Amino acid sequence: QVQLVESGGGLVQPGGSLRLSCAASGFTLDYYAIGWFRQAPGKEREGVSCISSSDGSTYYADSVKGRFTISRDYAKNTVYLQMNSLKPEDTAVYYCATPLMDYCSGYNYWGQGTQVTVSS
Repeated sequence: QVQLVESGGGLVQPGGSLRLSCAASGFTLDYYAIGWFRQAPGKEREGVSCISSSDGSTYYADSVKGRFTISRDYAKNTVYLQMNSLKPEDTAVYYCATPLMDYCSGYNYWGQGTQVTVSS
């Protein structure tokens, strides 16, 4: 059974950092892309970042470029999202997802989400 479990969210002050984790089970990250998304109250879900499997290519939304970094730990079957220089507008529920293909689109498996709140 494919499962994705996010963790690492919390309350942080503006300018602070958090590292989100997305632990995968039921499949191996060796072959599939993983994406991070977020949804703030009253807003549509937004794609934040993605990492492919074949060559480790990474993609970022313009709003997070230079501040967020996506990475993978094959041994732990986990993908991370390191978030630095956080801003209040980064406040959202963050989700990881996979299309069970090596493309950053067509996501059909989602985690339950983890809340990130950036506030002083």
